[in-house]
Amino acid sequence: MTDQQHSAVNFLSARRQAFAVVMAIELWERFGYYGMQAVLTVFMVVQLHMHDHDVNLMQGGLGFLMYSLPVLGGLLGDQCLGSRLTMLMGAIGLTAGYGMLALSLGYPDVFLPALTLIALSNGLFKPNAGTLVRRIYAGDGTALDAAFTLYYMAINVGSTVSMLLMPWLQQRYGAAVAFLACSGGLLVGLGYYAVRGGRMRRFLAGRVAEALKQHGPTALPIPLMERLSGPVRKGALGGGILLVLLAVWAFCTWVLHSPALVRLCIILAGGGLILLWVWLYVRAEESERPGLLLTYILCTQTMAYQIFYQQMQTSLTLFAMRDVSGVYQLGPWRLFTMSAGQFQALNPIAVMLFSPVLAWLYRRHASKGHDASPAVKILLGYGLVTLAFFIWWVASGHSAGLVSPWVMVAGYGTMSLGELLTIGLGLAIVARYAPARISAVLMGALFLLWGIGMYLGSLVADLASVPADAGGSLAGYVALFRGLFLGCGGLCIIMALLLPLTRRLGRQHRDQQQGKIVKEVT
Repeated sequence: MTDQQHSAVNFLSARRQAFAVVMAIELWERFGYYGMQAVLTVFMVVQLHMHDHDVNLMQGGLGFLMYSLPVLGGLLGDQCLGSRLTMLMGAIGLTAGYGMLALSLGYPDVFLPALTLIALSNGLFKPNAGTLVRRIYAGDGTALDAAFTLYYMAINVGSTVSMLLMPWLQQRYGAAVAFLACSGGLLVGLGYYAVRGGRMRRFLAGRVAEALKQHGPTALPIPLMERLSGPVRKGALGGGILLVLLAVWAFCTWVLHSPALVRLCIILAGGGLILLWVWLYVRAEESERPGLLLTYILCTQTMAYQIFYQQMQTSLTLFAMRDVSGVYQLGPWRLFTMSAGQFQALNPIAVMLFSPVLAWLYRRHASKGHDASPAVKILLGYGLVTLAFFIWWVASGHSAGLVSPWVMVAGYGTMSLGELLTIGLGLAIVARYAPARISAVLMGALFLLWGIGMYLGSLVADLASVPADAGGSLAGYVALFRGLFLGCGGLCIIMALLLPLTRRLGRQHRDQQQGKIVKEVT
């Protein structure tokens, strides 16, 4: 083996190890988050005695905060603390948030602060974990798509175990034990990072040094913490950021108390996002604009999926709790049972099953020069989501009693494959088309878009909410699923009409990047 081949093998091995560290801590973060999600809706309805309308609005407000606060996390990661340190702060905050949630049964005033601490910490964690993956696979677009797909699959291992385990713990030992188990998962992830994180730090330091050597100081953002000298200045910066985060936590808790304030924040955030996009586009170099515009279009398309995804923890969970049998049977044989919260685990199970297949197809098609564009993949994903709600609409509309749980398997499986082709590619879109120096900001903006979609999804779910004195619920879900089927079908038509534009922007972006490479070589 030549020295060059030996160096390439070492590089690939180090890259895999660095990726494994990020993926492991993300897996345990998802273990905590999805475990909390699987328990939360049933917890609010059964143990806190909240009505459907209040649960839907609370979930919508929480979803908005959960996905919009990554804008702050992206800014801190890019400009102030660095992606790695910001991600670790988020993991520590999530550990504390789940612990506080466990106390909320005995101390109800802790409930909303616990939820908003989880949302804020999630905002610090999510965009920076994705940014680290991008930096690990920088310069290899095909490997990046495959890595994000496998990354998406691996974190669903933690989600599946958690979403099956936590509702069982809730039923057997109470919600407090389930929430504490979520906190324990984060502690495991932080412990793994403490043991293995050094390898990732060394690999990323080498990648940064290489980028700076080839492209100069503008290649990657240098966080303020790294530019400051002396422990006093760094301590002052850290203390100032901590005070800002405490103020944001208090503000979010105040907002979540009021649905009107949540709506106002949605409007302001949407307007601010548009202004941010315009500002970034105006400041971008001419060669960066086709990729940036394509990023905006495709990210907006992935946002619409969140309207449908939000049904899993709102209308679909309430539908399962009231109108779906939990007993799986094969002919006369009873196989097993699932609770309403556990049905949500069908989503990560399906993601795990389909992810390796999609990753293999991506590589196979790329090797033959037939790799489909992200716009085509997203369109196919929405076609599958349309089919999923068609299944739920027909099954609920023709049911004489409780709906068979196998319907949930078919619907969740179809929708989850659509998720891999939409949300699963969302992070890869930013990584592939956006300029590296603003990647974390755009990752945060993507999560903000998804937060708006989550809130809109809760408003849609509220169309089927059951009043406290109502006797039935199935007819409301039939109408909801029919409307979601028709709405998603309409989105497919719009996206098909946009394909010529996205193809043209994709070609322009590719030509500009190839021209830049040729210029650098010569």
